[in-house]
Amino acid sequence: MARKQKRIDSSLTSAVTHHQAGRLANAEALYRQVLAITPDHPDALHLLGVLLHQTGQSQAAIDLIRRAIAAGNQVPEIYTNLGLVLQALGQFEDAAAAFLRVIALQPGRAEAHHSLGGLRHRQGRFEDAAVHYRQALTLKPDLAEAHLNLGLLAKTEGRPVEAEGWYRQMLALRPDHPGALMNLGNALHDQGRLAEAVALYQRALAILPTYAEAHLNLGNVLMALGDSTAALTEYEQALALKPELAEAWNNRGHIFREQGQLVEAKAAFERALAIRSDYAEAHYNRADLKRFQVGDPDLAALEALAVNVGRQPPGGAVFVHFALAKALDDVGETARAFEHFIQGNALKRARLTYDEDATRSLFRRIATVFNADLFEQRRRAGAPSVCPIFVLGMPRSGSTLVEQILASHPQVLGAGELPALAAVGASLPSYPEAIPTLDAEALTRLGQAYLDRLPPLSAEQTRVTDKMPGNFLHIGLIRLILPQARIIHTIREPLDTCLSCFTRLFVEHQEFSFDLAELGRYYRLYQGLMDHWRRVLPDDAVLDVRYEDVVNDLEGQARRLLAYCGLPWDDRCLAFHQTRRPVRTASAAQVRQPLFRSSLERARRYQEPLAPLIRALEAHDA
Repeated sequence: MARKQKRIDSSLTSAVTHHQAGRLANAEALYRQVLAITPDHPDALHLLGVLLHQTGQSQAAIDLIRRAIAAGNQVPEIYTNLGLVLQALGQFEDAAAAFLRVIALQPGRAEAHHSLGGLRHRQGRFEDAAVHYRQALTLKPDLAEAHLNLGLLAKTEGRPVEAEGWYRQMLALRPDHPGALMNLGNALHDQGRLAEAVALYQRALAILPTYAEAHLNLGNVLMALGDSTAALTEYEQALALKPELAEAWNNRGHIFREQGQLVEAKAAFERALAIRSDYAEAHYNRADLKRFQVGDPDLAALEALAVNVGRQPPGGAVFVHFALAKALDDVGETARAFEHFIQGNALKRARLTYDEDATRSLFRRIATVFNADLFEQRRRAGAPSVCPIFVLGMPRSGSTLVEQILASHPQVLGAGELPALAAVGASLPSYPEAIPTLDAEALTRLGQAYLDRLPPLSAEQTRVTDKMPGNFLHIGLIRLILPQARIIHTIREPLDTCLSCFTRLFVEHQEFSFDLAELGRYYRLYQGLMDHWRRVLPDDAVLDVRYEDVVNDLEGQARRLLAYCGLPWDDRCLAFHQTRRPVRTASAAQVRQPLFRSSLERARRYQEPLAPLIRALEAHDA
């Protein structure tokens, strides 16, 4: 008997040594030798179960670990491993029961709380996850992974400042952890601290050059900085390291779409979906580039995703609803389409903080500060440049189309949506209240500060367009600091404008657009402010250009635009859809096509569900 036990002990010791060294075949053979002698040996059953899980035989692993427990192995480690295997198989509640058993056996075991937190995190039960992560840190404050996961949880729930704090706490424990560095970069990116984010991604890559996800996220922040070429290089490096990284294919598609390479963009989105068939954002992006037909298998795939939309990660359901709504709209199922637009917008609105009262106050403060007397007193202020052409108005009112027409002129650089004017305003101690305190010299300096932020021009170019729609708020500021700049205000039929906003998923900004009543009230605020500018500024200060007029008379309106900007006629402005330049707006695909009339009076198809919007538009005050 002693000899038999000695043989078992020797074989088990050797098996563990092979197992720890990664020689799994040798370890498995020895575990099975032990079980051939003693079929219910609890340690051999347990460890062979762990090994089988490592080799992809998870169901067999569960059976062995349960046999080990039945044979009397009741140590916390065995329930921990059982929980991990059950979790890997998606048997979440059974896994939770195993982790809870660990806690019952050893209440002070921080790792068990951390594992249970990870399980609840994966289930989307974020409050429960946070409770267990925090309990793990109470028991073991230096558990670095718990800090990291609380950061990931905060990011998922849209709290980047809190996420930053958790990541920094992990880095205090493990300063060179590439994952913590990368995730801190993500949190800073979310806060708009782009240069800091770049530095963190580069630190992570210096430590781990093969970190594909860090290349991906560095590409994302370079995209946000407007450097599409460098971003594409990072995506290519990420894919060279990890060809099945679906996010890199998806984001590569974004760059191709921006550059007008629509075939390549669609292929990239298709590749992302081939890797992850439930990748909601890629479905949405592909949907934007195609016209669906009845019986389209891609439509069927979206219908299937919508049935199981609860399985999507946070934010994924929004993409599913918007993509399916677009597809249904294409095939003429307008009622069902609008149901999904409503659901997608409601989910997006729930994730946003939009203070309607603060917005209303801002509009009123701007109108109060920028009065006729101020313009009279400062009529000789401002930088004298004629270079900027501002194209502004409500989103989806035709501003991208107008900019593309202008950017087709050889003397015009189409710069897209620039943050330069907002940065000038943000440089003041308070905006707009600080404006009347500035003398002519200070206003001129602000104008020059804006000009200094513009992208460089080629030898042939003399003008640059700034197509930030929300600059309609700052027409008064433009007039004071850049009095010779041209200001083009794009207008579209109100109901069509608002419907186009509501049916377009804005990834950033435009927080007012995800609720029909809020959208209508915002439009009224916009109308009121534009009326104010017309009262206090000269007639030629702003050129109104109606989208419908451009569609019906392209040449006439193009000539009118160029004349207002002081530019000679050029036939290329009529072939705007052939102009090759990056377009980084929601209309990136549309401006690659000739004008079409289907967008006119689109709202007629949706009169009944648009009732809250119509009531808000018709109200006497916003």
